[in-house]
Amino acid sequence: MRHVNRCETARAGGILMPSPALEFHDVLDLIDSHSHLDATEFNTDRDGVLLRAREAGVCRQIVPAIAFASFPALRDLCARESGLFPAYGLHPMYLPVHAPEHLLELSHWIEREKPVAVGECGLDFFVPDLDPDAQRSYFRRQLEIARDFSLPVILHARRALDEVIATIRRIGNLRGVVHSFSGSLEQARLLWKYGFLIGLGGPLTYPRARRLRAIVATMPLEFLLLETDSPDQPLRGHQGARNEPSRLAQVCTCVAELREVEPAQIATQTTANAQRLFALPASG
Repeated sequence: MRHVNRCETARAGGILMPSPALEFHDVLDLIDSHSHLDATEFNTDRDGVLLRAREAGVCRQIVPAIAFASFPALRDLCARESGLFPAYGLHPMYLPVHAPEHLLELSHWIEREKPVAVGECGLDFFVPDLDPDAQRSYFRRQLEIARDFSLPVILHARRALDEVIATIRRIGNLRGVVHSFSGSLEQARLLWKYGFLIGLGGPLTYPRARRLRAIVATMPLEFLLLETDSPDQPLRGHQGARNEPSRLAQVCTCVAELREVEPAQIATQTTANAQRLFALPASG
């Protein structure tokens, strides 16, 4: 049986049209706004992971870096595979492998490679033994780089969201997304006010995430991005398993159920949001 690649579509007048092998109602044009497809967990079957994603309608993915050493492989992967878009940054959880000169190198990479965003960067006050002041130094500088290059920034904020918001406000002239958002409605509203979206994925699918699900049920859709954070943050029903971009369709369905609308409505709006934030082409 032929595997159907849902990215095999034609666009007419900006409308996604199904290939002959597909029913129209089956097609969702989805963007995974946060996928670490370059991670070693995918080294043995990355082609299969990409195929499954495309069959599920996930034709485009934003792939953020975590450390300077990963930049070349990430660049090569995104150049080799259509629909993958790199972001370059220094993740706070990998603080021990960062060096001050990597910030200068980051600027050079951004100027030369023209990524869609700066990131993943941010603050993590959950993991012990990660020097908070060192984190702050790398974080502030990366926000300044994003501002100077007029690029969106992809943010990690764990037990640090108030400080992340305060830093965004202080530096100013920024836009981006707080991925894997886990804060309050008040924090979300502040982020929207300062030009930031929130990214949501696997955690939303768990009924115990009551506060998060309540936010999603009523929030303005123009501030929402869908993500998987693959290979991390598996969805409900996949606990303990490696996460994959193909499961983004389940996140979309979860959002639709919480808002009592059709998944196509969520897909259309969140895809438009990602295209706008990251200045993506109309198709991968």
